[in-house]
Amino acid sequence: MKKMLLLSASALLLLSSCVSKKEFTALEAKQKETQDLLNTATVKLNSCLEDKSAVSARVAALQDQLANLKETNKDLIQTTQGMTVLTTKGAENLEKSLESLKEKDLKISRLQDALTKKDSVTLALVTSLKKEVGLDDEDIQINVEKSVVFISLSDKLLFKTGSYNISTRAKEILAKVAKVINSKPDFEAMVEGHTDNVPYTREVLVDNWDLSVKRSTSIVRALQELGVKPEQLIAAGRGDHLPLVPNDTAENRAINRRTKIYILPKIDQFYEMIETEMKNLSTEQNVEKENIEENEENQD
Repeated sequence: MKKMLLLSASALLLLSSCVSKKEFTALEAKQKETQDLLNTATVKLNSCLEDKSAVSARVAALQDQLANLKETNKDLIQTTQGMTVLTTKGAENLEKSLESLKEKDLKISRLQDALTKKDSVTLALVTSLKKEVGLDDEDIQINVEKSVVFISLSDKLLFKTGSYNISTRAKEILAKVAKVINSKPDFEAMVEGHTDNVPYTREVLVDNWDLSVKRSTSIVRALQELGVKPEQLIAAGRGDHLPLVPNDTAENRAINRRTKIYILPKIDQFYEMIETEMKNLSTEQNVEKENIEENEENQD
């Protein structure tokens, strides 16, 4: 630019010496116009240089940002791959849990069916006994105690006071009971004798324990004579140790002198099945809990 100015000045000097004043004035105006254009170009050049610097800085920032984005994208890809693995494991664990729940529901359903069947058997047994034995006599009670069907017979209906010999009326009632037991070969009959608290020491019997058991064995023998299989019969005595009412009056002592005949379905297998199923359910619940906890740890 300095060279151009010097050349312009030299040219003006040469021209001023060689040209007229009018021509010199025109040249001088032209030189001023050229100078203005030069100044404008200089300003624009400086502006472009500044823009270039700004753009270069912007490009550098964008390059850094791009590098960061590439690194972040790489981490995201790795994380996504890991999440895919975890999600697959989670889906497998969920499917196992659902299968476990289905099996559990099936087992609970089986238990409910067994309980329903047992209740149905109990109801049918009560109905059968009431039909055969009847409820006309107040000294005969047919009831259910803790899911067990029993017949309670008053002492005066079965025996004379202090005796273990069965009365004629008792044999009529026992014949009806035997008919029900014989129709249920998978049932057992437990005869349980009860006395009052009046001490008993007659004949060879020592006390009320002996009397209650002796009365039970008398009824057991009678049922056996009526066709009940002996393997279905159980004799038991409670003495005076399980009274229904206090032994403080003659009436109450008469109530406590009784014999109960329990009709027991052979449900050992049923209870064993329930126990086994409950143990299995407990084990499966523990395994399922461990699977869920492991799944949660993997997701964390």
